[in-house]
Amino acid sequence: MDGQQRKNIKIGIEVEVVEKHNQQSGELTHGFVQRILTKSTIHPHGIKVLLETGEVGRVKKVILEQ
Repeated sequence: MDGQQRKNIKIGIEVEVVEKHNQQSGELTHGFVQRILTKSTIHPHGIKVLLETGEVGRVKKVILEQ
């Protein structure tokens, strides 16, 4: 599912994000959304979220909806 639209991101869903320091390598971090940080409805690089583990990144892929 598309990580560029805020409507696709919900608290508690499983996602893969790219953290700021991994943007060049494209390495993805897997986790569950604790908080949605982007206020706009669409962002071309992905909606920024806080994962339950404390990492912050932009959603590249929604794995599973709950």
